[in-house]
Amino acid sequence: MTFFPEPVGVSFDDVSMSVALDDGRTITVPLAWYPRLSGADRTLLEAYELSPGGIHWDALDEDLAVEGMMAARVIFAPEARRAA
Repeated sequence: MTFFPEPVGVSFDDVSMSVALDDGRTITVPLAWYPRLSGADRTLLEAYELSPGGIHWDALDEDLAVEGMMAARVIFAPEARRAA
């Protein structure tokens, strides 16, 4: 069984999201990879909940797993592929 670090914080800038992990690492990914997040305003982005496995945005109906982020597994919209 593989264990992944837990998220302990999330921050945003205009084009990316950074997730601080409990092992000291930080994952930074482009918001363009996640269409629901890239189209959201700052208030909605900051209304997340952390869980042992990832991040949840109730108002955006979005869930991201740390495992997927670490493996860079994303579902690209065609325009996001060009932006990444």
